[in-house]
Amino acid sequence: MSNHDPADGTDRTAPAPAPPGPPGQRRRAQLQADDEFSAFYRANIHPLVGFLVNHSASVHVAADIAQESMTDAYRNWDGIDHPKAWVHTAASRALVRKIASLEDLVEDVPEPTSLVPRPDAIAEWEIQHDALPLLHSLPHRQRQVMAWTLAGFTPTDIAEHLALSAETVRANLKKARRSAAAYLKAREEEQ
Repeated sequence: MSNHDPADGTDRTAPAPAPPGPPGQRRRAQLQADDEFSAFYRANIHPLVGFLVNHSASVHVAADIAQESMTDAYRNWDGIDHPKAWVHTAASRALVRKIASLEDLVEDVPEPTSLVPRPDAIAEWEIQHDALPLLHSLPHRQRQVMAWTLAGFTPTDIAEHLALSAETVRANLKKARRSAAAYLKAREEEQ
């Protein structure tokens, strides 16, 4: 992860500095960076929304936070060494801030966006994803570790990004997997 962190109070509205060199070379470098970011965005925006939903965010809140995190990533693109980890960390922190804020005691009615074109279909989507009730039943730390794991991060990566020991991550992952097995067994017995 780069030293540039979205939570450090940096002015995120400032454009990235122009790369050194002649104007033509700078323009080609900017176009290449735009292409790289565009490919990154397309490959990661939907999984990032899923990651936030796995952390118990509603779909429309997750989509908003994911979009804001991607916007911040674009503005800081030249200074980011590990973009996937960077946006997941930024989005995770933004969700924590959103949950901690008192301004959203009553949820607004979601409006259509490019990521959530039919807000009325959110309930359908949530029902289709059987893992959500399981994830929502887990304690916070286990849910957090599972969300990072489902996003493709290793326990060592997760420990680094959450400032935890790898042993703590592995222990929470083990407990979460046990809970998942018990949950699935109970569901099978109900049917």
